[in-house]
Amino acid sequence: MAVRRHEKRHLGDFTTSPRVLVIAAIAVVVAIAGVVAGILLLDLIRLVTNIAYFGRFALAEPDLTKAHLGLGSIFIPIAGALLVGLIARFGSEKIRGHGIPEAIEAILLGRSRLDAKVAILKPLSSAIAIGTGGPFGAEGPIIMTGGAIGSLIAQALPVSDSERKTLLVAGAAAGMTTVFGTPIAAIMLAVELLLFEWSPRSFIPVAVAAIVAEVGRTLLHMSSPLFPFDGMMDISVLGLVGWIGIGVAAGLLSSVLTQLVYACEDGFLKLPLHWMWWPMIGGVVIGVGGLIEPRALGVGYANIAAMLDGQTLATVAVVLLLTKAVIWAVALGSGTSGGVLAPLLIMGGAMGAALSGILPPATPGFWPLLAMAATMGGTMRAPLTATFFAVELTGNTHVLVPLITACAAAHLLTVLVMKRSILTEKIARRGHHIVREYRIDPFALTRVGDVMTQQVETVPATMTLHEAARFLTDPERRHPSFPVVDNGAMVIGIIDPPAVIGWRRSGKHRNTPLVEPVVAQPASGRLCR
Repeated sequence: MAVRRHEKRHLGDFTTSPRVLVIAAIAVVVAIAGVVAGILLLDLIRLVTNIAYFGRFALAEPDLTKAHLGLGSIFIPIAGALLVGLIARFGSEKIRGHGIPEAIEAILLGRSRLDAKVAILKPLSSAIAIGTGGPFGAEGPIIMTGGAIGSLIAQALPVSDSERKTLLVAGAAAGMTTVFGTPIAAIMLAVELLLFEWSPRSFIPVAVAAIVAEVGRTLLHMSSPLFPFDGMMDISVLGLVGWIGIGVAAGLLSSVLTQLVYACEDGFLKLPLHWMWWPMIGGVVIGVGGLIEPRALGVGYANIAAMLDGQTLATVAVVLLLTKAVIWAVALGSGTSGGVLAPLLIMGGAMGAALSGILPPATPGFWPLLAMAATMGGTMRAPLTATFFAVELTGNTHVLVPLITACAAAHLLTVLVMKRSILTEKIARRGHHIVREYRIDPFALTRVGDVMTQQVETVPATMTLHEAARFLTDPERRHPSFPVVDNGAMVIGIIDPPAVIGWRRSGKHRNTPLVEPVVAQPASGRLCR
């Protein structure tokens, strides 16, 4: 009993060792590198946009609505798409897509190993695609880039596959925090999408990376929150109905957008052209879409700010939603490089702005904010990430309850309507099934000493085959196999129902003692009584 108490003192809720401190220290270095990569990516996007649309070599924040877009502007995204296709064809095919599925695939199937090409070519191709009008966000590319940086640092150090995965995700979280100033949402994204586990050994280094990145961007005087918003709505039954309603609408929009993207991808797969040329076709659609609605081009953060300020009319919102959805789905389906998060916010916000007139009264921008978060959460199947992301983007904690309500409603609808998300569908199409429902394994909570048979039940070697059959089929037997012992308690063999049945079918008489057939299966060792 004393030994038992001593053993239990060594048991705990977690198996994390002090090794986590070493990985957390490495995560600090990964975070610093992620901050640098994030800043370079944002500067590169602004630089390419200024060169492509304004003919100036500058890092100033460009406003595409002030660019003089004529028919010639259609060739800008086409040229950018051609460059992206060439980079993917002759550089690394892994830069294609929006980044997060590729990061998940590397974690689950590639031992969390990413090469240096990805760390360099992913931000470069994304900056070209977005800077030349691509309707994408910077978060997917920076998540992939930050992850590649974390993976490369880990590959240079004596760490395990699990620790390499943690550092990859730490880099991704640091990159996302740098771009948006949302450390909590970055941590939640890691938990909901990337880590595929919930343990201190992975959570702590990821949290360290996100926090260090937030401190770094603050010291560099990067704005936070990106979209200040102080609107709110009183909690009421009518409000609750509206929150659920906008969540359901966002879930439907999420389903439509996901199906639209992969319908476009299926269409490109049928083309008799090498995939290197597909982005150029997407570039044509982007160029035409830019003539219809210039606000649909690029990252479009100004659209988010306008929606939260209540400055977006319903008719304008509908045009923006439709244009952005089409050019985004076609461009993404063509395999170009860019993220999905910012476009989801814009399309969801546009839907919220269009529906504000039929929803319960609230401060301007309230319904677009809920629709943004719910569309993001429903499409990515990450309701907690979307909730905290919206709070950190706006600096408004008063909308937590409406946000989680809308995100939960969107999440419920999408998991019932679609088997996979926009992120995991791509992985499934490559033949890999992912389960994103995490449960505690009951066997992980069970000790061998609690379930093993401590008082070993044996059968004598003199027992006949008929007696053995009756013994084994007794309902009180808790397991099917039993040791056979001789008069000296020496194990001479093992019996179970298949063995007895086999002996009888081979012609052994029912009164044959067990000692005869089991001698062909000798076992040694004296039983402890």
